[in-house]
Amino acid sequence: MDVIDEIWSRAIGAQPPPTQGMVLLTAAVAACLVGYRPAWSRTRHAVTIAHEGAHGFVALLSGRRLSGIRLHSDTSGLTLSRGRPSGAGMVATAFAGYVGPALIGLAAAWVLATGHAVGLLWATLVLLALLLVQIRNWFGLWSVLATATLVFAVSWWVPSDGQSAFAYLLAWFLLIAAPRPVLELQAQRRRRRAATSDADQLARLTGVPGTVWVVVFGLVNVAALALGATLLLSP
Repeated sequence: MDVIDEIWSRAIGAQPPPTQGMVLLTAAVAACLVGYRPAWSRTRHAVTIAHEGAHGFVALLSGRRLSGIRLHSDTSGLTLSRGRPSGAGMVATAFAGYVGPALIGLAAAWVLATGHAVGLLWATLVLLALLLVQIRNWFGLWSVLATATLVFAVSWWVPSDGQSAFAYLLAWFLLIAAPRPVLELQAQRRRRRAATSDADQLARLTGVPGTVWVVVFGLVNVAALALGATLLLSP
């Protein structure tokens, strides 16, 4: 009970915001993790986790039955759900993936703006635990467990300043990283290597060209980045 009380008190307690310099530093580090190719090849797995998690969450929210999630070593992923092969639920599920990381980052920025950095980390752990039970392959299991272990270690053993910095880094990373997979998607579509992508699936479901959906993905991500940055940089 003492441990549970300690976790609860940490999760609901407010922490002092980091300095403006630290906020800018975490933004710069996040930009490097996205822009530097060797780093991106590893950190992109975190975006895939958010991408597939968003598919799964919206599938459940729209009344579909989630069959499982697979995460692959090439940073691709697959979320399977059962239900009507068309209709609003299927459209929402297909749409959620490429905007999911940005919207999660925006939600994280809002939580940080309220001063609950540790609460954000514990909420992240809960979401990862819920995702874990839906994973259906060994690499996906390892990927989610490794991410959860890192977040837990920071939330339990790192001093409060470090926890706050890590939480800001996480929010910045999701916001800054979200547009890059959209650009990569369109590049693959131009080379005709993404015939089964979310954008092309949406095109088949709605009759709206896939390129339009890619543009919508990009606009949502950019808008989330702008709003999230405003929240994170506000005094």
